Amino acid sequence: MTPGDNGASTPEDDDPFGYLYADGQARGAQPPSGSGGYGYPNAVSRVRPVGERTYGGQQQAPQPQYGGGQTIPQQQPGGYGQPPNAAYQAPETFPGGAPTSRVAPQNPGRGRGPNTKGLLIGAIAVVAAVVIGISVAMMNGNGDDNKASNGASTSPTTSQTASPSPSSTSSVSASGDIAPVDAKTLHLDGGASTASDVKGAQSDGGIYVTNLNQTGAGVTWTVNGIPSKGTYTVFAHFSVPGEDQSMTLTVNGKTFGSKVNLGNFAHAADGDFAGGWTKTYSWPTLNKGTNTISISCQDGDKCNVLLDQLWLKAGQVKN
Repeated sequence: MTPGDNGASTPEDDDPFGYLYADGQARGAQPPSGSGGYGYPNAVSRVRPVGERTYGGQQQAPQPQYGGGQTIPQQQPGGYGQPPNAAYQAPETFPGGAPTSRVAPQNPGRGRGPNTKGLLIGAIAVVAAVVIGISVAMMNGNGDDNKASNGASTSPTTSQTASPSPSSTSSVSASGDIAPVDAKTLHLDGGASTASDVKGAQSDGGIYVTNLNQTGAGVTWTVNGIPSKGTYTVFAHFSVPGEDQSMTLTVNGKTFGSKVNLGNFAHAADGDFAGGWTKTYSWPTLNKGTNTISISCQDGDKCNVLLDQLWLKAGQVKN
C-alpha cells in the first residue's frame, strides 16, 4: 500500500468541522444546512440524538433535534446488532424491592470509639501510685524525726524542766483512797516548773515541782469518783530547808479554812533541800463525784518549797 488520497468517506473524513479547513473545503465539506447534513459528502454518521439510550428497559423521551431537524437513532447499550442490556437498575427493580433496614456489621468491635472506661481506670491507677509514693516519703521523713527524738532523754536533768500535762485526773478506789500521784502529772500554775536535780524526791524519776516561791504559783489536782461527801485527808510530800513554810489550800474554787502546814519536820539545815523531804496533811471536805484541789502561793504565804507527790485517803487520818 502506498500513501495517497483514498477519497472521501474514510474515517478521517468524518469530521463535522471539516468545512472550516482548506483541505476539507477542497474535498467538498459543507457547513450544516437545512436538511441537517454537514461534513464531507457520503461521510459516515456516528451521531445519535440524545435521549434514545435505554436504561433498565425503559426508553427516555427524545431530545430536541439538531441541525435541520433530523433525528439520528441512538446507539443501544449492547452495541450494534446486539440486544439492549440494562446498564443500571435501581434497587427497587430487584426481587423483593429495596432493603428496608441496614445490616449490622459482622464485627461490632470495629469502628467503636476509644475505651473511656479503660482510660479512666488507668488514670486512677496513676493517681493512686503518686499518692502512695508521697505517703511513703512522708512516713520515711517522720520516721527519721522520731528516731532523732527517741534518741534524746525524756527525764529532766538538773537544769531541765518537764512539761506538765494540761490537767491531772485521778479516780478514787472503793475505799476512798488514792495512791500518790507524781509531780509530772499535776497541772502547774503561775510559773511553777519541774526539775530533778535535788535528790530525795519519791516520785518517778525524782521529778518535783519548783519555782513555787512567787505569788500565784501552784499545782492543781482533779480527783474523780469521790464516793460520798465528807472529810478526806490530803497528803503532800515536800521539802523545806531550815525554816517552816505554809501555802494556801483551795478545794473546788474555795479557800480552805487553814493553810497547808509545810514545817521543817525533817530539821534540815538552811538551804539543804535534799535533807528536808517530809510529808504533811490537811482535812478538807470533798463533794461526791469530781473535786479540784489546789496548793498555791498567795499573799502572806511562805513558799520556798519543793513538792513531788499528792495522795488522798477517806476520813481524818495522819498516816
